[in-house]
Amino acid sequence: MADTPLVGIIMGSKSDLPVMQACIDQLEEFGVPYELVIASAHRNPAKVHEWASMAVERGMKVIVAAAGKAAHLGGVVAAYTPLPIVGVPMKTSDLGGMDSLLSMVQMPSGVPVACVAINGAKNAAIYATQIIGATVPEYRDKIVAFKQAMAEA
Repeated sequence: MADTPLVGIIMGSKSDLPVMQACIDQLEEFGVPYELVIASAHRNPAKVHEWASMAVERGMKVIVAAAGKAAHLGGVVAAYTPLPIVGVPMKTSDLGGMDSLLSMVQMPSGVPVACVAINGAKNAAIYATQIIGATVPEYRDKIVAFKQAMAEA
């Protein structure tokens, strides 16, 4: 996107992209600039470290991290940045995503990762926009309008 990204989206695998498209679409609907990167906490930890540790300098306000199975990506990112992390546990063929969910919500004290439902990419975008909207009225107004439209539907 042309604007400075406010939301960073990181996913552990290209195979997560079809689910995470709902996050991308929702951010675009709200007009929230984002940056997307694919980097595994296990297969490419150096890339995750570099990307996460520079997120603040690049202007990001919140990070959405999607991962499946041993879903450590959100926690690893949280270790390298002061930004809030919203985890999206991916549905898996082995355990239906419960493995992803539990590995995200069971973070140690001091390294929080907020977590949406399994494959809850759209909610991750809404929540990220709410976080930004706490200090940026333009995005708060978009959330208010979004919720009003839901109530009227």
